[in-house]
Amino acid sequence: MRPVLLLLFACVIVPTCCTTTKRENVPMVTSGNDSYATVRKRMVEEQIAVRGVKDSLVLKAMLRVPRHHYVPEELQSYAYADEPLSIGYDQTISQPYIVAYMTESLRLKGGEKVLEIGTGSGYQAAVLAEIVREVYTIEIVEALAVQAETVLKKEGYRNIHCRFGDGYGGWPEVAPFDAIMLTAAPSTVPQPLLDQLKEGGRMILPLGDWSQELILLINQNGHLLKKSLLPVRFVPMTGEIERKSR
Repeated sequence: MRPVLLLLFACVIVPTCCTTTKRENVPMVTSGNDSYATVRKRMVEEQIAVRGVKDSLVLKAMLRVPRHHYVPEELQSYAYADEPLSIGYDQTISQPYIVAYMTESLRLKGGEKVLEIGTGSGYQAAVLAEIVREVYTIEIVEALAVQAETVLKKEGYRNIHCRFGDGYGGWPEVAPFDAIMLTAAPSTVPQPLLDQLKEGGRMILPLGDWSQELILLINQNGHLLKKSLLPVRFVPMTGEIERKSR
């Protein structure tokens, strides 16, 4: 049975979620592993924990994953800045706080199977993989899909499964999923993804065109509970969703 939308929860606003820190004020990476570890710790303490992210699994994952490995070389000195960064092909790596916030919202415990739509740089997949059993991630830009898979393999992840293609249809042969995350904004929630969400599962995504909000969907007894979280700005989801929206 397809989940039916049932209820809208109250909106929770986090005022600083999409702010950008001026680059002259961001933690700068110089050289050496110790410098990266120190600046990553500052990122977690000053950009993430202070804004209310408390899940210890998420905080540990953000401490472990080297964000500078997932950005272009010329931007590595800004890898731990409080802002999204370009990764080419009109795509970005999300602001660290948003990565942590979205991950925490899924309430992961460690044994889950998660679907990510929009691999991008691979950074979000790596953060998820530090917590859950299996991550399945789909990227529609072939060059990014290849690049992300290369980096993730180099980093030693064996629980991340990458696919090049349109994420609209999800990954039905390995569904259902305990959680689903979209890192690009569709104008409407793709029904195939809802169909692949396990009972009790949670889906988080940015929704909308010019005006976007981050929403959380919970599949509860065949109904979808919807919670509006905060205003955001993500790159648009492309592919089949564009045809469906016409």
